[in-house]
Amino acid sequence: MKVGVVIPSYKEHESIADLIASIRALGMETEIVVVDDSPDLKTVDALARLDQSRLKIIHRENKGGRGSAVLVGLGYLRGLGVDWYVELDADFSHPPAQIPELVEMARANQIDLLIASRYLPESRILNWPFSRRLFSFASNKLARLVLGVPISDYTNGFRVYSPKAASIIVSECGRLGVGFIALSEILVNVYYRGLRVAEIPTKFVNRVRGESSLNSSEIKNALQGLFKIRELKNRFKNE
Repeated sequence: MKVGVVIPSYKEHESIADLIASIRALGMETEIVVVDDSPDLKTVDALARLDQSRLKIIHRENKGGRGSAVLVGLGYLRGLGVDWYVELDADFSHPPAQIPELVEMARANQIDLLIASRYLPESRILNWPFSRRLFSFASNKLARLVLGVPISDYTNGFRVYSPKAASIIVSECGRLGVGFIALSEILVNVYYRGLRVAEIPTKFVNRVRGESSLNSSEIKNALQGLFKIRELKNRFKNE
């Protein structure tokens, strides 16, 4: 079984090589693509020191947004005969050791989009400031109220996709926003097309290295995009 791994990156030169090593140490057959939006080449240079087999680095001159980075990565992996697709952050906030568990749960239960959720009772969030935790929790409550998909975590980017879901995402998503809002757009496109969506508990650890790509512009765009996605949901429900 071949697993494709998409890693959106923004100023992650301090952690990216260690993350790739951790994924490779899992013993899975992987194809890894890093889509880097850093304003410099430090992340690319850090990756250049690694074995380049089954590793693709896509450096974009301008910050295209986390969501669009995932779409670019999925599009690249679709031509490599991948059986399952994994998306995770570059800063170790998502534990790479959980990847085999996520993939096996998705495979065994025929789940098209499996989310490692921060908000299930068994989940843990470590070292996150209270203000950030409150904002994230409220954002996810609002997203569920507006979009109606029965999951608890719309915005965590630690996910597994089936080939069918990946095909839909690449062809249909990215039209309503290119930042974090694309995570909710993907969820609505998959769920309201009748594919199976589920969650699993995870441990989320606030970054200790690198720089977050979330800023006030991303937050504003996400709030605006949420109501555009509601229109998309309504179109699916009226078909």
